[in-house]
Amino acid sequence: MQLPKRKSNRLKHYDYSQNGAYFITVCVKDGRELLGKVVGGDDHSTPYVLLSEYGMVTDKYIRRITGINQYVIMPNHIHMIILIDSHENGTMWASSPTQPVPQLIKSLKTLISKEIGCSIFQRSYYDHVIRSEKDYEQICQYIDTNPLRWTEDEYYTK
Repeated sequence: MQLPKRKSNRLKHYDYSQNGAYFITVCVKDGRELLGKVVGGDDHSTPYVLLSEYGMVTDKYIRRITGINQYVIMPNHIHMIILIDSHENGTMWASSPTQPVPQLIKSLKTLISKEIGCSIFQRSYYDHVIRSEKDYEQICQYIDTNPLRWTEDEYYTK
């Protein structure tokens, strides 16, 4: 029996290695809250994500990628902005310096999975090519305030 071809979530004919900013969302399989939990939010504190052991491993590897300038690890997903900037000599920075976005995400998920001993992420991820300064600023704001809006988040599970 032949399985149906999997539809790609990427933009057709778009070069994900070209200079630009990319908003990426990586989700945990089955929406499981394995990366941490949102705590606080009462009258005296602002909600924040208390990372689990898996969340701390995830954070460690994200911090090693120089092209990620902003991110948030939520209980069952990660939001990040990846910046790709080719230098005049043709080299790039972002993760290991020559990886376009799909390979960078694959490498990140592989490193995390190897360290924790199992694969916790969905096979694919969501991306959005950031095309303007306004778009970039709105996404930064969204990332910064994500823990505040956790119970309204599309990935929130009770």
